[in-house]
Amino acid sequence: MKVVDWRKALILWFQDKVEILEFHTVFARSPSETFRLPSVLRLKRYIRSTHNNKIRFCRENVYLRDDYSCQYCGNEFERKELTLDHIFPASKGGGKSWTNVVTACRKCNQKKGNRTPEQARMPLKKPALEPEWLPQKEISFCDQESPPVWLNYLFGHD
Repeated sequence: MKVVDWRKALILWFQDKVEILEFHTVFARSPSETFRLPSVLRLKRYIRSTHNNKIRFCRENVYLRDDYSCQYCGNEFERKELTLDHIFPASKGGGKSWTNVVTACRKCNQKKGNRTPEQARMPLKKPALEPEWLPQKEISFCDQESPPVWLNYLFGHD
């Protein structure tokens, strides 16, 4: 089982890769169409990853790699309280890559400013490395939090 956002669900449906088993009560609208959003999908066949097993570099994956913790102060934060920081500043030619970007809280990111960690005297808690794998973001399900149509699929309710 995997939870995907509504955009990915619609794309999989448009590509005829899934069957929709249940729908939400909300709709997505385009200028010419209205679609009821899928809630439960079933793959028509297993989809093998076409990627070369490299982890995609993106904000969410950097947060996962760094365990939602600031790599300067070491404290854990909610996603909305985090930023990405270039170890070697972008303004000085530092690129967006696994080895040059880390998770930082707003306070530490502002304190470090347009300097390297050495210049700011703010050493990293761990080196910024390209991950070989990332854990899936944990999603907790309970009867109160889950959409009602998911219950039969998650807990075997009748």
